[in-house]
Amino acid sequence: MQSDATAFPRIIIAALRGGSGKTILSIGLIAALNKAGQSIAPFKKGPDYIDAGWLALAAGRPCYNLDSFLLSQTDNLKSFLNHSTGCGLSVIEGNRGLYDGIDLSGSTSTAELAKLLKAPVVLCVDCTKITRTMAAVVAGCCRFDPEVMIQGVILNRVANARHEQKLRDSIEHYCRLPVLGAIPKLGQQHFPERHLGLVPSAEHDWATGAIDAVRKIAEQHLDLSAIEAIACRAPGLNAECGRRKAEGGKKKAAPGGLESVTSVQRSKPHIGIIKDSAFQFYYPENIEALQIHGAEVVFISPLKDAVLPKLDGLYIGGGFPETYARQLAANRGFCRQLKDLAQDGFPIYAECGGLMYLGEKMVLEGKSYPMVGILPLVFDFFKRPQGHGYVVAKVELENPYYPVGSEIKGHEFHYSRVSEWTGPEEDALVFRMQRGAGIRDDRDGMVYKNVLATYIHVHALGTPGWAPAMVRNAMRFKRMAS
Repeated sequence: MQSDATAFPRIIIAALRGGSGKTILSIGLIAALNKAGQSIAPFKKGPDYIDAGWLALAAGRPCYNLDSFLLSQTDNLKSFLNHSTGCGLSVIEGNRGLYDGIDLSGSTSTAELAKLLKAPVVLCVDCTKITRTMAAVVAGCCRFDPEVMIQGVILNRVANARHEQKLRDSIEHYCRLPVLGAIPKLGQQHFPERHLGLVPSAEHDWATGAIDAVRKIAEQHLDLSAIEAIACRAPGLNAECGRRKAEGGKKKAAPGGLESVTSVQRSKPHIGIIKDSAFQFYYPENIEALQIHGAEVVFISPLKDAVLPKLDGLYIGGGFPETYARQLAANRGFCRQLKDLAQDGFPIYAECGGLMYLGEKMVLEGKSYPMVGILPLVFDFFKRPQGHGYVVAKVELENPYYPVGSEIKGHEFHYSRVSEWTGPEEDALVFRMQRGAGIRDDRDGMVYKNVLATYIHVHALGTPGWAPAMVRNAMRFKRMAS
């Protein structure tokens, strides 16, 4: 190992396809290693909030997303080094199949991330109705790109002991890879799925019990010491680029914004973040970026709070507000106050679920639920995604957050669609979609005064101008209101 390289024990849990069980495996592995005394840094590859939430809960610390489309190689590497430093071991859950990406070269794949991080890969394989052929599949993965360090296999959904032995013998003989565990078909579904992923952890008080159940499965069926040994054999990484973390990056906001009302901090703009069971899709970096650029973060909830505290700006992320439509609609005082503030120039940035909340109403199974009413939009919901995947948008019109001519990369994932537009349309949508669905007619980004609402989720590291713009708008409103 070179003298300028630092050990960062790490491992990537990958699979042959989505739905192979790698998320539950990663949750169980992290929880088991955590209970055994390891300090685990969890990561999720790709634009995913739900899996990341579960991984964070299992590790007892935030889970950070690594994404080759949204972030540069340098930013991915810095993020990994920053958030792995001081931890015993890092577990990175891949997404989809190991080599799956958006182009022929697989530039956004889990495999490319593994090469960037020089991380050993363990394949989680769904063994339903397959034996010796699995060895051919695993061998093909190993030979497809020899630079990817596939170091072991975990068998999932094994039928019985005989099935397991056939798989072990075939893979270890033909692939020369260790089988690091065999998980049987589970009779009880600990993590029911919704839409394309797991149910958000924040929605259920049984989350801790579910993680504990999967931890026990991992302890019983995985060779934890062998997996740990593979992670510890990962090549050294140059940690210098990870040491220059922006000052204040580790600062945490007090729950409920209690710290934000002290006299020492009154000069800072107070940016509210709606964070509850309805709105829970936030990259940790986005919240940290607001703090780094000088904001005091205040967490609020229209499910619990009757009125808004004194704020200078508001960030509303995504989630599943439709599952709480009745409760959100019932809090009319919160809605009226927010609408009045918007009319006075209060800055609001809203993504996906936040976009829907700021509309006129949501229509679910024929029943209408009034929302805030800032935007003249009515939303219907469908069983299939109306927008799903990476997006690229060109900023074509003036708005409070992005310069005209700039490009935004992000992702969208929504089952809703605008079914009715109840107000004027001129110059309302400021983005032109170059990739993705958007709000309608290949456009997105609805502006009303200092409000910008969009289906696009952005990552603060990949869109570095977002947080400064949020803080700048909040500071301007604070000065105007004083």
